[in-house]
Amino acid sequence: MDKGKCDERKPCASCELASACSDKEKDGHEQERLQQKLFHIKHKIMVMSGKGGVGKSTVAVNLAAGLALQGYQVGILDADLHGPDVPRMLGLEGQYLTGRVDGVEPVEVFRGFKAVSMALLAHDPDKAIIWRGPLKHSAIKQFLGDVNWGDLDFLLIDLPPGTGDEPLSVARLIKDVDGAIIVTTPQDVALLDSRKAVNFSSLIEVPVLGIVENMGGMSCPHCGGIIDLFKVGGGEQAARELGVSFLGRIPIDPQVVVKCDSGEPLVTDPTESVAKTSFVKLVQGVLDRLASSSKEMARTNH
Repeated sequence: MDKGKCDERKPCASCELASACSDKEKDGHEQERLQQKLFHIKHKIMVMSGKGGVGKSTVAVNLAAGLALQGYQVGILDADLHGPDVPRMLGLEGQYLTGRVDGVEPVEVFRGFKAVSMALLAHDPDKAIIWRGPLKHSAIKQFLGDVNWGDLDFLLIDLPPGTGDEPLSVARLIKDVDGAIIVTTPQDVALLDSRKAVNFSSLIEVPVLGIVENMGGMSCPHCGGIIDLFKVGGGEQAARELGVSFLGRIPIDPQVVVKCDSGEPLVTDPTESVAKTSFVKLVQGVLDRLASSSKEMARTNH
């Protein structure tokens, strides 16, 4: 490094020469670092829901773990800054992000699978974190630009429910998001909000990879028949009406809850189940949808 020249390996916050840079120059440095980090990430996928309580994080965690089990290099960014649950679902409680001169090291879940979350910074899990819009944007920018993600095939961004600051920040910062996965349940109220999420994605120019219907029926432990606790088929119907892909239906399975609470995604369980099979099919459905999108883009460019 030349004397008096910024060290490009360092975030501005840890650079000894940062005081000599104007705010405009610092912003330029941050943008450059961000683009350098994103350049090494092949696919960026947002996992969204129109409302809370539909199992969005459960779907995101099992999708990410399922991709990693297939040999892909995967990162998951828990962008729910108010209620970060991903570390609990991945068994990372008590672990923390570590800082280096060139950025922040994510926590390794298992080989080929990394995670970043506010919960991996906070030492008091019961402490409420109060955020305003600009602070949220800044935090997400740091998670994307200051974290040493390395070469990834997939970065899944688990967003909080609704259509607020966080998905807008992600779309503006990444710019070339491959698409959004909308998680819903068969209930009418959830479907109404999922439609809003699809329309929101269109407004921020993020393509919708498809809709996932979670909690779509439950297998009776006695007779094996399907019990439609929250109706069934609503997510598929919404996808058809909105002209987007239907990525699959995940049934209700008590083991999903047990595994999430114990920090083990269901897809990592050696025991076979209908729910595990559904998650595996979802992984393949996302891969197929991405491949189809790439072919469509190639045809358009020619």
